[in-house]
Amino acid sequence: MDLFRGMNAQQLEYQYELRSKEADFDAVVARWLKRSAALRDSRDVAIDLAYGSGDRDRLDLFRAAAGGPLLVYIHGGYWQRGDKDMYSFVAESFLDAGINVAMINYTLTPACRVGDIAPQVRRCMAWLWHNSVDLGFDRERLSVMGHSAGGHLTAMMMATDWPAFDPALPDDFIRSALPISGIFELEPLVHTSINAGPRMDVAEARRESPLFMEICGNASHLVIAGGAETPEFARQSDAYCDRFRTERRTMERYDVPGENHFGELERLAESTSEVFSRSLKLVDR
Repeated sequence: MDLFRGMNAQQLEYQYELRSKEADFDAVVARWLKRSAALRDSRDVAIDLAYGSGDRDRLDLFRAAAGGPLLVYIHGGYWQRGDKDMYSFVAESFLDAGINVAMINYTLTPACRVGDIAPQVRRCMAWLWHNSVDLGFDRERLSVMGHSAGGHLTAMMMATDWPAFDPALPDDFIRSALPISGIFELEPLVHTSINAGPRMDVAEARRESPLFMEICGNASHLVIAGGAETPEFARQSDAYCDRFRTERRTMERYDVPGENHFGELERLAESTSEVFSRSLKLVDR
C-alpha cells in the first residue's frame, strides 16, 4: 500500500532508517564521544548552563573570542535520542576560527511531544540573546545550525515570529541558518520505526513541518546534505530551498561529496573541508 509519495512502509523505512546503513555505527559513536570529551577538556567551556528549569534545559558554551559571533548547534537523533556531549567535536574548527559555539540539549520524546521541542529551543535562543553581554558574544552575529532533527529545529527557529514570542527580540536576530540533512516534512516518518519515540499521527507531523510554514525575515541559509545519503534527504533539502528562496533571501544548497548522514559531520569538523569553509563564510560575517 502506498503511504507517502508512492512509497510503502518498507520503502520509507529504507529512506529514513540510517543506523543500519553505517558499517560500524557503534565505532562512530565511540569516536565522537572521545573527540568531544577531549575538546571539552582542552578548551574554555562553561558546561551545563541552565537556560530554563527543565532537566534538559542545558547548554555548553565554548568560548573562542570575547565579543565574537555565536553559533548555536542543535543535535539530531530523531527527537528521541542524542545529547550535546556527543557532538562537541563539531565545534573544534569553528573555535579555531574565532567562533563561539553553544551546544544545546532539549527534552526528548516520548517524554514530550515533538511540538513541545521547538518552543523549548526558542526559549534557549531568547535566553542566549538576553544574556549575551554576560556570556561574552555579539548577539548581532548569532547563527543557528542543526543536524537531522536538529535541522528541523533550525528551520523551526527561522519560522518564528520573534517579537510575538518575546517583544524584546528583533525579528531578525538570527543572522544565518545552516540546517544539515534537515527533516522539513515530517509526514513520511509516521510510517516508519522512527516514530516509536515521537508517536506522531499525520496531522501532528504536518503541523510540525517547517516546509508548510513561512520563514520570518531574510536570513541567509546554507542547506547541507550528504552526497551519499538516501534520495529522500536530498529531496527534503531541495524542497526547502525551492520553497523559501527569494531575491532577498539567499538559500545556498550544498551536498558533501561522498558522505552519508554521519560522515558529513566529520567533514564539517575538518578546517580544510569545503563544507566547513562554506559554513564559516556564512557564520563569520
